[in-house]
Amino acid sequence: MQDRLIDLVNTNALKELRAILIDMNEVDIAQLFENIDREQIVKIFRLMPKEQAAEVFAYLTTETQQLIVETISDKEIAIILDELFLDDTVDFIDEMPASVVKRVLKNANPETRKYINTFLQYADDTAGSVMTIEFVDLRKKMTVAEAFDHIRKTGVDKETIYTCYVTDKNRYLEGIVSVRKLLLSNDDELIGDIMKSNVIFANTSDDQETIGNMFSKYGLISIPVVDSEKRLVGIITIDDALGIIEQEATEDFEKMAAITPSEKPYLKTSIFELAKHRILWLLILMISATFTGGIMKGYEDVLSSMIILSIFIPMLMDTGGNAGSQSATLIIRGLALNEIQTKDWGKVISKEFLVALISGSVLAIVNYFRIILFGMGTPAVALVVSLSMLITVIMAKVVGGILPIVANKVHVDPAIMASPLITTIVDALALFVYFSLARVLLGI
Repeated sequence: MQDRLIDLVNTNALKELRAILIDMNEVDIAQLFENIDREQIVKIFRLMPKEQAAEVFAYLTTETQQLIVETISDKEIAIILDELFLDDTVDFIDEMPASVVKRVLKNANPETRKYINTFLQYADDTAGSVMTIEFVDLRKKMTVAEAFDHIRKTGVDKETIYTCYVTDKNRYLEGIVSVRKLLLSNDDELIGDIMKSNVIFANTSDDQETIGNMFSKYGLISIPVVDSEKRLVGIITIDDALGIIEQEATEDFEKMAAITPSEKPYLKTSIFELAKHRILWLLILMISATFTGGIMKGYEDVLSSMIILSIFIPMLMDTGGNAGSQSATLIIRGLALNEIQTKDWGKVISKEFLVALISGSVLAIVNYFRIILFGMGTPAVALVVSLSMLITVIMAKVVGGILPIVANKVHVDPAIMASPLITTIVDALALFVYFSLARVLLGI
């Protein structure tokens, strides 16, 4: 389908293209825009009905949105703003340069401009910055029939009508009621009698990662957002929650790989920017490796006395790093999903110690016989290497398990305590144990 559409674009078959676009999903149309020439983008954008164009606009990349806004007329900008949901408008404006923001705000109606300015005051990555104000609110004294009348009158401009929010005249959140509940109730029943008063809600200052966890934990399709006085100011819907979860997961993956997080797609990021996001951690890890070099220099006499010990160093360091990364990955995931709390550090240490004891013992036994069978060293050397392996795995798994919890306790992202940093720590500990055992057991 994409190839056919691109052919229609290239051959300028606009009438046929418009007929196809009208029946297409907005996400698929947005994907098409990423595969056509810049000169064609605005032409194709103008082919669509205004409601569809606004929906497609919300799914476009920041670069494409900027291109369209800089090219179209002020009247067309005003039409897009009227059709966009407010949270999509704020997301779009938040990524634009000042010149584009100024033009957009100039063409927004006064009410929309006021709401945009209010939203932009919320800190990034908080519930307030990702919520929308397009929701259906009801009153306790309404009947079900009156509630449906209200939904029909106001619901067309709302982002969702599946969950309605019950507030008083001062907008204090009192309860929620689903459209399903309304449909199954009698017309004369009062909203106050059928609503659910035990409401799960978020505060405007809550971190967006907390919001993502709430959606996962409670299986919600939307969450009300209240201010410090419990007045309802907006809602967060499941589509925004999915975006939050994806963003937070990507950020954690990047931190676990020792890369400074970036919101730009890989192919849209310049080489210089990619290098900038990676080089800081590479420098930190390179400098931290000084400790490893210092340990090796301190045991130079051991290495010079028995050169064969050096061939087992990479194996010990790699195994320790891998063992630590395994533990860290599981603990970081547990912390992110609230399956593990800071208070569980004792349970984590004991569990990781026992896991390490089992897996380390198996590795040590296999390694001992491997060295003997392949003639890689004497039984004494095999014993030193195997004991070092066991102790290294134990240390690595305990360190990998406890460091993310320590980071979480001091309010540092646990993902930072991932593979590269743990590997550096474990490498130093592994070498210290290895050379100490060699000096004692081999009498060097």
